[in-house]
Amino acid sequence: MRARTTTLAAFSALMLLAAAAQAQAPQSFRVISPIFGQLVSFTMPSHFEAVFENTKGGHYIREAVLKGETPERWTQMITVTGEKGITLTPGASPQIFAGTIAGGFKTACPDSFAARPLGAMTFGRFEGFVAVIGCGRIDSGPTRHSETALLITLKGATDYYTIQWAERGPESDEPPVNDDRWEARLRDLRPIDLCPIMPGEAAPYPSCVSKS
Repeated sequence: MRARTTTLAAFSALMLLAAAAQAQAPQSFRVISPIFGQLVSFTMPSHFEAVFENTKGGHYIREAVLKGETPERWTQMITVTGEKGITLTPGASPQIFAGTIAGGFKTACPDSFAARPLGAMTFGRFEGFVAVIGCGRIDSGPTRHSETALLITLKGATDYYTIQWAERGPESDEPPVNDDRWEARLRDLRPIDLCPIMPGEAAPYPSCVSKS
């Protein structure tokens, strides 16, 4: 009986250690990706996974959804985009770039569009602009729904970048742009930064990791 009791005690101790290790496991991870002229760095919640990536001409896009969801059927999506050479366009600014994206939303739902600017911000040494934009009713996807997104635009050395955290929900007269969760998600994505691409450096890009 003593040996069996000892074995059970040891097993229980191992289970407690495993549970503690699981509780201490990171809930997010750093994502650092070379996109055109720079490395784009931010924090990705661990329950998301990348499901689509494409570069076409001067446009880059990567989409991540909650694990188990798909690019067609999703409830939350984190999208990273890059637009090559836009920084050199006269009159370009992070706010104007955000307004262009918001205009696309408004075209999709002119009767239920809403937006809330969170304002100009700096990420590392780079200028950015943050807003919450959304449609109360939109027909894209499998069913009519609302779609609201935290939109972050970044002005890089030569290119513009966006990070967008979107959520779909039931259709409504007005999307929930004033909900506190958008500020919380902005905190979850930080630190956000752009780093130079160092010749010969490969993932995990230690020169960029050491910046934060």
